[in-house]
Amino acid sequence: MSRPTQAWLWWAVMMALTLAGAWLGLMGGSEGLDTEWRWSDPIVQDLRWPRTQGAWLAGALLGLAGAVAQGLFRNPLADPYLLGSASGAAFGVVVAITVMGGAALAPGLAWAQPWVWRLGLTGSAFVGAWAAVLLTLALARGAHHGLRLLLSGVVVGVVLGAVTSLWMVAAPQAWSQMQSFLLGSTAMIAMPSVLLMAGVLLPALGVALAMSRWLDGLRLGEDTARSLGLPMGLLHWVLVGVLALCTATSVAQAGLIAFVGLVAPHLVRAGHALSYRALLLRSVVMGGWLLGIADVLARICLAPRELPVGILTAVLGGAYLLWQLQRQTHGGMP
Repeated sequence: MSRPTQAWLWWAVMMALTLAGAWLGLMGGSEGLDTEWRWSDPIVQDLRWPRTQGAWLAGALLGLAGAVAQGLFRNPLADPYLLGSASGAAFGVVVAITVMGGAALAPGLAWAQPWVWRLGLTGSAFVGAWAAVLLTLALARGAHHGLRLLLSGVVVGVVLGAVTSLWMVAAPQAWSQMQSFLLGSTAMIAMPSVLLMAGVLLPALGVALAMSRWLDGLRLGEDTARSLGLPMGLLHWVLVGVLALCTATSVAQAGLIAFVGLVAPHLVRAGHALSYRALLLRSVVMGGWLLGIADVLARICLAPRELPVGILTAVLGGAYLLWQLQRQTHGGMP
């Protein structure tokens, strides 16, 4: 089969799977799959439809961020959370919950209550994610050194994760509200969130596609790419910006969703040598589909109870990576 035919077949299959996932998203309710739903039903229009769109967009943002991270760091195990954005978002949320809980929880932060109320939990998560990325860049002394940036992100993530845990121990009232964020949930996504994520995804994808040829050159190594005349400083700054913006937006709206950003590019690359332009586009679609179908399964698996979608993606993503490792080991690969 020729390469153009394979590409068309891949897109046809993914379009069919995406439409099927959207259909199931409109059917999935608190009692499992509703086979007698109607579009005129307010539950479908106001709850299920925005949630279905939001899950796809959050997954698409993570898929794009994962592909960019793996290209930027030239590491197939890089994921969107490497710059500390997830830990920063969690810290922002726990601080916001504590401050909004009243001065009794945080007397020294009473002055921040008006600002936190304006931001809300979503805004606080976004601010926390960006603050963590900026701290990572400061520790790495810019975005020019990939390894230093990677290590700085790991350090910032670990430290902020520990600080968040300590804060939650000091303010146990925040545990219940933090649970849905830490485990990942699309239940509260409404149409404003859908519009926000779409407004971020489209320009971020456009910028990433414009940099795709540079990412192809970066595959050869930084020294080779620099010898070819690629502006490495600009490349790193732009890609870090795209990575941080996509990750912060997704985490702020859907919480911490594990493995989607890591697995989506892997599934796209399996058995295919792709240009980065194709990889970015396909990772967006694959990430959207993965989180969309995981959201449906989270709704119906334990109906009428709902399983946190982040737990489901962690189990499925971890199982996929273990299977890949087992397959490579038996295939004689290291």
